[in-house]
Amino acid sequence: MDKLVIEGGVPLTGVIPVSGSKNAALPILFASILMDEPVTFTNVPDLRDIHTTIRLLTMLGCACEFSNGTVVMTPGALKPEAPYDLVRTMRASVLCLGPLLARLGEATVALPGGCAIGARPVDQHLKGLEKMGASFDLNAGNIIGRCRRLTGAHISFDMPTVGGTENLLMAAALADGETILENAAREPEIVDLANFLNACGARISGQGTSCIRIQGVSRLGGTTYAIMPDRIEAGTFLVAAGITDGELLVKDCPWDALEAVIRKLQSMGMHLERTPEGVLARRAGRTLNAVDIQTRPYPGFPTDMQAQIMALMCLAEDTSMVEESIFENRFMHVSELMRMGANIKLSGRSAMVHGVRQLTGAPVMASDLRASASLVLAGLAARGTTHVRRIYHLDRGYENIEHKLNAVGARIRREQE
Repeated sequence: MDKLVIEGGVPLTGVIPVSGSKNAALPILFASILMDEPVTFTNVPDLRDIHTTIRLLTMLGCACEFSNGTVVMTPGALKPEAPYDLVRTMRASVLCLGPLLARLGEATVALPGGCAIGARPVDQHLKGLEKMGASFDLNAGNIIGRCRRLTGAHISFDMPTVGGTENLLMAAALADGETILENAAREPEIVDLANFLNACGARISGQGTSCIRIQGVSRLGGTTYAIMPDRIEAGTFLVAAGITDGELLVKDCPWDALEAVIRKLQSMGMHLERTPEGVLARRAGRTLNAVDIQTRPYPGFPTDMQAQIMALMCLAEDTSMVEESIFENRFMHVSELMRMGANIKLSGRSAMVHGVRQLTGAPVMASDLRASASLVLAGLAARGTTHVRRIYHLDRGYENIEHKLNAVGARIRREQE
């Protein structure tokens, strides 16, 4: 098992590129199940979850080739079963459910795995698909779905759900008639998925708002499509500039998609300047200010940036407050940050972060993807050596992160335990 060894205390300077978005690429790759012509995807990040998705698509009957950020998918004879051995490692695999029902009228998908950050049920996926004519059984850990043909429906989500919105958006693209998704999630990755489907011949409007309309079509064809930049990776690099007191040009940083994060970083005392190449990030002064955040569905502050900004709060003057309203188990990085000298008090879903003058390197354990990123950020700023263990989580969401950071001055090496 690999770990990262970080020698901290070096300001990061230079240009750091942002890869394609994992959270956009995964549903868009699964949407290729809907196509009856070859599709080419560019700006695809080289990540473990992407390779898992490609293996799963291949098992389902979609021939995929991945090279240098480009995936070419050629449709074949589809199979309806997504096996547990692949699904267990990646929650996004449930996104093949809607497309398989739309194309085949049947699907068997193992209940998904992923990061252990709290309950993320798929009940809203199933309720919506049932309104479109599907029926489901749960047998031996598998979701077994069947339908004669999906038909359009008016679906109102109990709460905004990114995966549920994506699954129903894909299913509705080939359904008979019109589907209306009310209280839909508004994330930029959903907009990217809808834009891809429209490029293939779908008729979708309202993406990026809470009401999405889909007019079903009889078939979807091929296209070439570039995946959007990863806003969470970009936000992580903005924090890296601030926590190390360096200066980074975060290339291809999606400013508009990161507005909530950018506002908070500016409030903490960072200078963020939009340029034609990306965003120039540095501290505006010598100290960082305390801020309060509450995670919310987009366009609110993203839960996927909570752990990273908490690492920055650890070095701010005064006391910051964090309220996690999305996932109940997303404070598992707190105990590890405290091993590095952070002063954090937890109370339920709230954390009070008292700023300290210095973090100190220590052996720490990553519990999930974004917790891993926060520990890397803390290690970059800490005095001494930090060992970040269980970085297989990190490899699920950040492409070549140690190479990118080393290119702008970090001192990180990957070692085997």
